[in-house]
Amino acid sequence: MKSDIAIARDIKLTPITELACSYGIDEAYLEPYGKYKAKLNYDALHDKLKSKPDGKLVLVTAINPTPAGEGKTTTTIGLAQSLNILGYKTFAALREPSLGPCFGVKGGATGGGFAQIAPMDEINLHFTGDIHAITTTNNLLAAMIDNHIFQGNELKIDPKKILWRRSLDMNDRALRRMIIDAGGGGEYNSSFIISVASEIMAILCITSDLKDLKERLKRIIVAYSYDNKPIMAGDLNAAGAMTAILKDAINPNLVQTLEHTPVIVHGGPFANIAHGCNSIRATKLALKLGDIVVTEAGFGADLGAEKFLDIKCRKAGLKPAAVVLVATVRALKYNGGVKKDALNIENVSAVKEGLANLAKHIENLKKYNLPVVIALNSFDTDTDAEWAEISRLCNEMNVGFAISDVFMRGGNGGLELAEAVLCAINKPSDLKLLYEDSLDIKGKIEKICKEIYGAGSIRFADDAIIGIKKATDLGYSHFPVCIAKTQYSLSDNPKLLGRPTGFEVTIKEIRIMAGAEFIVALAGDIMTMPGLPKIPAACNIDVNDEGQITGLF
Repeated sequence: MKSDIAIARDIKLTPITELACSYGIDEAYLEPYGKYKAKLNYDALHDKLKSKPDGKLVLVTAINPTPAGEGKTTTTIGLAQSLNILGYKTFAALREPSLGPCFGVKGGATGGGFAQIAPMDEINLHFTGDIHAITTTNNLLAAMIDNHIFQGNELKIDPKKILWRRSLDMNDRALRRMIIDAGGGGEYNSSFIISVASEIMAILCITSDLKDLKERLKRIIVAYSYDNKPIMAGDLNAAGAMTAILKDAINPNLVQTLEHTPVIVHGGPFANIAHGCNSIRATKLALKLGDIVVTEAGFGADLGAEKFLDIKCRKAGLKPAAVVLVATVRALKYNGGVKKDALNIENVSAVKEGLANLAKHIENLKKYNLPVVIALNSFDTDTDAEWAEISRLCNEMNVGFAISDVFMRGGNGGLELAEAVLCAINKPSDLKLLYEDSLDIKGKIEKICKEIYGAGSIRFADDAIIGIKKATDLGYSHFPVCIAKTQYSLSDNPKLLGRPTGFEVTIKEIRIMAGAEFIVALAGDIMTMPGLPKIPAACNIDVNDEGQITGLF
């Protein structure tokens, strides 16, 4: 089979203005970025469509993955194509790819095979510049903090209590520790974070409009003063310039799949570090434009789906009609104890062991009172005996089940899944959140850890206890909680695969995202600046003499 980028290059795309028109979007609402991608004028278009009933929202999530991922984005794209084949006006709503994984292990985030969004090389690299804008905005704020100290420090910022870090959309472990010299006694320890972990990315994905964006940027806590008062971006008069950089980035982007299904792509927070969902603006606009909207939340359901439901849906008033839980035989064997280099060998007993992980995710999603469909993303190394075990569990747990072959066959490979989803979205559903706003911060963390992860106990480090008290004293205890932890396990230990029980989760640190309006709890050894593997994907990326990029996947 051809590479992803070769498959994408063979497809003749529809000019974005024509695609938009065919789905009811007048050219007046577009700002094209070349022939095949465009910014959407959200405010004008959403205002025009405000009286139209929303379509039905389908969330795609997954079990705990192998390091290569389980095809969640591919399934999302393929399912949207399949629903369009069946005659339903369907949009997909996705996050933007980060350059970190693109050049690292996982590759890009535009799907794969015949279930891709395009132009895949442009989307995976610079796209419309949104993440670059976030990076610049983040670093402008960092520069203004240091400059304020250098110029006399009127706000009495304590350099030892500066929280704001510079960002770069790249995996670079050398930037995890550094010393900043702001002058005037302003030397302090700091680090870089990857741009998709920046609070500014989270704010972009939660904000409602430019006015709300500016107000949220003002509320970012960047440091504390010598007398322990919070210093915010608004105190530095930084929010106006930050909003100016983000003025265009706030608008969602329109592209298409290889089968010309429309896709709104916007925002890209990681789900192991941040809340892992595309922007509320993108999802809401898609719901006005389509009869069905298929969206995804990053990594396993213990991270992405929990945060999608308890943070994004809480903030936006969204109510999914159904959840698609992506599983693979490979990931089940991985969770059943099989090493990465043996995942292609039939092992029915390991699949049976790994089914405990799938069962836990099903149980978790049912807590939210939503219909669940299992999408088994097929590989040519799967066997009928392995599939039969998965089908058996789904029957026992009374959830939908379908084999998905969208990677090899595009929309036609997902028709069985589409039918199962159509059945699910017509069942009764009424989203029930895991916790109330009124529950205190510690209580919210404990509820997520015990009910979603299956923890037996939670240990709060001294720094976390101090952070919880500080957040409570500042009046933020009503915020939802975003737990940053490993994506490879239900626990905070990546080596505890399957369905561990009775384990202890360690909450090391609490970070207040006052602009994004949630509390981040760092669990276990979580890195906000990833590193590159021994042989990065970047080693295989090149440009030929005709200017065509090769090696992207």
